[in-house]
Amino acid sequence: MKKGLMTTLTHMGSKIEMPGTSMPKVAPLYMNAAYCFDDAETLAAVGAGEKDGYLYGRTSNPTNDCLREILTAIDEGADAQVYSSGMGAISMAVMSNIKAGDHIIANKVIFGTSFKFFRAELRDKFGVEISFVDFANDDIEKYFKPNTKIVYMETIANPTIDVLDIRKVAASAHAHDCLLIVDNTFATPAVCRPLTLGADMVVYSATKFMCGHSDILAGVIVANKKSLIDHITDVGHSYGPIMSPFDAWLLIRSLRTLEIRINQHSRNAMQAAEYFQGHKQVAHTLYPGLASSPAHRVASEIFSRGLYGGMLSIDLGSEQNVNDVIRNFKMIKLVPSLGAFTTTVSDTKTSHGAMTKAERDASGLSDGLLRVSIGLENVEDIIEDFEQSLRKVAR
Repeated sequence: MKKGLMTTLTHMGSKIEMPGTSMPKVAPLYMNAAYCFDDAETLAAVGAGEKDGYLYGRTSNPTNDCLREILTAIDEGADAQVYSSGMGAISMAVMSNIKAGDHIIANKVIFGTSFKFFRAELRDKFGVEISFVDFANDDIEKYFKPNTKIVYMETIANPTIDVLDIRKVAASAHAHDCLLIVDNTFATPAVCRPLTLGADMVVYSATKFMCGHSDILAGVIVANKKSLIDHITDVGHSYGPIMSPFDAWLLIRSLRTLEIRINQHSRNAMQAAEYFQGHKQVAHTLYPGLASSPAHRVASEIFSRGLYGGMLSIDLGSEQNVNDVIRNFKMIKLVPSLGAFTTTVSDTKTSHGAMTKAERDASGLSDGLLRVSIGLENVEDIIEDFEQSLRKVAR
């Protein structure tokens, strides 16, 4: 019987074999860099995968494996791997599946550091062709080449909050024998599960909503085939960005309440978006939960349980207005991150500082755009802080 999300989150990822008749309620933290063996033959057998066991922390750890079990289940994948940051996960998912001379099609609206990774690292240093395409308004079919290997996008685009039809993008990618990799950081599996919509891999900065407490750095890859994760794990053994067991243990703790937290983030964001939509100081409100949003129809089809996530953006008309609103806040903070239990904001020069001004302009990222990560506070208090700040800007 398929279990609900909260049941999966609260019960999986806790079984670690221990001697005796009792089992720990919470999975133990194994802070081991390496493991001991009685003889060289056993070590070799474990290293070759002929016997079960752990060899070296750069490859695997019991605590990390508990986390991987949870992540695989909640995204309905075949296997998962965990890394030391979101960019660690993104770079491993991509670099494990390309070589010099290959071609990638990426949405032009993505996280600024992801954009820089594609442009400055893959294209400029390693000779990978990159086509940055407007997935929302252009036909990606005309950009495929014989050497295209990967299509890359975000479930909810950062920071324009566009929602693209993953099903259609997946169909195009697979028609050309390409992998579709989807960054699901803004949504989390509580809002959307891209693997069920045709994506081959989903990646996360689990530093954000998946953790929700701003106290770890973490990256996640979940794939629809175990062979993909086996290959990435093997390549990752050379690059070495594996997640710390302590961070894995903290992320397990955080995931136990993921659905509850995302419910509250989403409810608060919906009310905040409705407030912004009617405010004379806000030129545009970008949130897929609003019926007026161009993304609303697709989001309503591919998002689960009527939730639209905790991220929204507002266009305040100018960089000066953005700076003034930030300066006037009493409770809300400017933070170069998102997805925490408190409400935070980020201007495009912060969230996409890895892009040049020309690149931001080409991607339609106005300096008057303010990205808002709605927290778990009482929504009336969030709105009041915005109201008093916007009131001062109006004067």
